[in-house]
Amino acid sequence: MTPELVMTIGKSALETVLLISAPMLLLSLATGLMISIFQAVTQINEATLTFVPKIIVTFLALLIFFPWMLRVMLGFTTTLFTNIPSYIH
Repeated sequence: MTPELVMTIGKSALETVLLISAPMLLLSLATGLMISIFQAVTQINEATLTFVPKIIVTFLALLIFFPWMLRVMLGFTTTLFTNIPSYIH
């Protein structure tokens, strides 16, 4: 295994992690922004008002995007395992 190969595998792994986590993070960010705007307009400063909806939206995003996330993870893992013989040489 060359250092370039290790860097390529690491880069691919990081890209996969970012791709998989993006839907949940972006929806949570959008929800937090909307709630922050609502709090600024109404001057309601309640900590649970931001926490609970973001948790719910993140869970719903996980349920909705889970099949796609699983396909991406399986694709990465399959590629990694099928290329093991070429990594050894």
